[in-house]
Amino acid sequence: MKYSQSKALWAITKASFKAIFSQPSSIFFSLLFPIVFILIFGAFTDKPPAIRKVAIDPAGDTTGVLYDSLVKSGLINIVRYEDTLQRNEDLAKGKLDAVLLIKKASDTTAAAHIVLRSSEASAGALPGLVRSVDYATLRIQLDQSHIKRAYTIQTQIVPGKKYRSIDFVLPGQLGFSILFSTLFGIAFVFFNLREQLVLKRFYASPVKKLNILIGIGTSRLFFQLMNVVVLILVGHFFLNFTLVHGALTFVEMLLLSIVMLFLLMGVGLIISSIARNDTVIPLMINVVGFPQLLLSGTFFPIDVFPKWLQQLCELLPLTQFNDAMRKISFEGLHLYDCWRELGYLGLWILLVYFGVSKLMRWE
Repeated sequence: MKYSQSKALWAITKASFKAIFSQPSSIFFSLLFPIVFILIFGAFTDKPPAIRKVAIDPAGDTTGVLYDSLVKSGLINIVRYEDTLQRNEDLAKGKLDAVLLIKKASDTTAAAHIVLRSSEASAGALPGLVRSVDYATLRIQLDQSHIKRAYTIQTQIVPGKKYRSIDFVLPGQLGFSILFSTLFGIAFVFFNLREQLVLKRFYASPVKKLNILIGIGTSRLFFQLMNVVVLILVGHFFLNFTLVHGALTFVEMLLLSIVMLFLLMGVGLIISSIARNDTVIPLMINVVGFPQLLLSGTFFPIDVFPKWLQQLCELLPLTQFNDAMRKISFEGLHLYDCWRELGYLGLWILLVYFGVSKLMRWE
């Protein structure tokens, strides 16, 4: 009777898939952990910038037109203190942005003198506060001089897609989930199979080596796609994550995830092959994963980095994955529009699987 490679492939895939669910930690880190991150970062959506907290020094002028203008302007939040000691403590801790002292104009000075006193804990608020006070004083001067403004400002809001924080956060969390769960899953699975001589027995059996890789890889791929589906649906239905073209965008995000999963499975195979013991594997995964997690726009845009570091970030595969995900989900582009990002990922796949062909060990 001829040996059935297809049945062997199905048996390996099914057994590997069952083994994934026998480890609760894999479900937690690949699914529940990213959901917690999504909920936390999604809670910061659509809030206007905080108005700076300012206390008025009672030793200054609190009866003049400038004081009234600042109180009614809405540009700053006036905080009143009965206790000067408590006010100074809050200023030192950064709970209060500044103390405003308005000195009246005297016989020797033609203008009032304004003192903004802050602390090192909240000195970053000073430039904005200076602009707010300066704006209030200019309005008063224009009104008192009966001078018409040289220009008028008109605001218009045109229809468009509203960008929420979740539209940036969720694609990054998809990358985070795929990155670490795939690396940990593939690296530990293949290392343990080799150490327990299971791969050696497979190698001696009629099962083709390629089918062994495909079987284990397919189970991990299917499990990760389940996680991706859950994360996207949770984000879309509970946090208003944008899917511009609906189901088509959803499918394209899944296809892009498959490309990234295929790349990361190769990285996991390399780590499992060069690791001498299982205690080294987490260290090697962190060396590969954490720089990408911090530099690939997972939690914040890479625009905050210097130009030279941004160029380095562009070389990371997770950066290209995150960028393509955001273009597809929010900007309404399609996979064929993300040819640059897919090109980078394709080059990484060729490089990684060339390494797999040279480093993969079965015993």
